[in-house]
Amino acid sequence: MPVAQEELKTLLTHSKIQDRNIPILLLANKMDIRGSLTAIQCSKAMDVDLLAKDRPYHICSTNALTGDGLEEAVQWLSAISLPQSTMSGSSVDCGDAKARGVTIPQSVNYHFTRQCNYHCGFCFHTAKTSFVLPIDEAKHGLDLLRDAGMEKINFSGGEPFVHKKGEFLGELVHYCKNTLQLPSVTIVSNGSLITEEWFRKYGESLDILAISCDSFDESTNSDIGRQQGSKNHLVSLTRVRQWCRDYKVAFKVNTVVNTYNWKEDMSQEILQLDPVRWKVFQCLLIEGENVGPEARRNAESFVITDEQFKSFLDINDNVPQLVPESNTAMRDSYLILDEYVLFLIV
Repeated sequence: MPVAQEELKTLLTHSKIQDRNIPILLLANKMDIRGSLTAIQCSKAMDVDLLAKDRPYHICSTNALTGDGLEEAVQWLSAISLPQSTMSGSSVDCGDAKARGVTIPQSVNYHFTRQCNYHCGFCFHTAKTSFVLPIDEAKHGLDLLRDAGMEKINFSGGEPFVHKKGEFLGELVHYCKNTLQLPSVTIVSNGSLITEEWFRKYGESLDILAISCDSFDESTNSDIGRQQGSKNHLVSLTRVRQWCRDYKVAFKVNTVVNTYNWKEDMSQEILQLDPVRWKVFQCLLIEGENVGPEARRNAESFVITDEQFKSFLDINDNVPQLVPESNTAMRDSYLILDEYVLFLIV
């Protein structure tokens, strides 16, 4: 039996889960290391029924199914129950699932790339790798999420328009809207690499485009790292806003409140842009991403207190589209996937 099948057999016959008469969520390694299968390979090629007869399954990713990875998988599986319809390939009845206390991934943020042309000091998905999942595997992962109940997908990065000049992103947007027929397909971008040609080609498949803007003062943007060379971030913001009007894509603004902008009154400029929503986030630390010995950023100097976050909200409270999101809300609101279609724990 291949190493990967041995790992799965160990997991599926573990004393904590082998007698549970429930559908299981099969977990697999993110990369093909020492024989461990990826989640995509499992879902395409592995005859799991040989290991777990009459037990439907669904696929996602985690650590390798050995050592600590096995223990993590066991702990998670022993506490989870997925609806039977999830395993058959049909869509989940979200209302029924909720009524039975089942958690389903209705809203997903897919950070498919870490590459970016900006250098924001607080970024929590930094360029540790240039890896991007092949397009067919990315689509297959989206298929699985749709079958599990996903209704909303947001594409982010890094900067999602970096990879293949936005063509990879555009194909995923088109696939989610037209093939998977998701009700909501959105993007978060810094706006600097978007072209009108992209709107012509893919705009009709996109519901909302959110552009990150932390300040209307270019010197503040420079201090934060939200710039590339001599490019003016605010010029890009204004240009993209007009294209959203022209191509009937809803426009949103995202702002990360940090030590450089928490006193800024952005209300008049936001009102002029007239977004459908102004999402305001509190600067968030994630171990290994923007804080800690393995991180490529140290965002500790950007972190503000809850009181400072509230002060920013008070200063800008005349904007009706303002929707605040504290660190607590950020951690509890989203299923966040990284470039390997791994869950990103915040």
